[in-house]
Amino acid sequence: MASQEGGSGLIRGADRGTSLESSLVQMARAEQTGLSRASSLREPQHPPVLVVDDDDAIREALCDLLDDAGFATVGARHGLEALEVLATLGSAPSFILLDLMMPVMDGWAFCDRRGRSKALREIPVIAISAVELADSDRPTGIDAFLTKPIDLASFARLAFRMAGRKAQGRPTALPH
Repeated sequence: MASQEGGSGLIRGADRGTSLESSLVQMARAEQTGLSRASSLREPQHPPVLVVDDDDAIREALCDLLDDAGFATVGARHGLEALEVLATLGSAPSFILLDLMMPVMDGWAFCDRRGRSKALREIPVIAISAVELADSDRPTGIDAFLTKPIDLASFARLAFRMAGRKAQGRPTALPH
């Protein structure tokens, strides 16, 4: 699990006692309160989340945290690999968590390719970067932007909002 302070600088809590895992788990439990008892708590409630980051530790930590909150996850090391993963998925992910600065294909190039595909444009994208960017410098078509270190509470709210948005009227199948 990633450290909150120091370490890799991956994530930051709103206060010292906050963790992304506990924020996401609490929100998952709150969301499941309205579900029938027949639903398994271990079954993911949403299609998978695609986590795209070239830093293995960050990508794995984000996947672990989302997994712990009931999201299935799939990882990719760069934009080109993300496009390959998307081509193999049976259904569209709930959302894509996309680092912007990566080798091979960066987040801007991925968003450019995404913009050419109606099916991919329907998938919400949360862009993340270690550098704060003005709106005009951010990729076209992203749905949200977070600066690293990621604020845990903001990310937890955003993850469930994006997953809920996807569930309401977004296509579930990707054309192959």
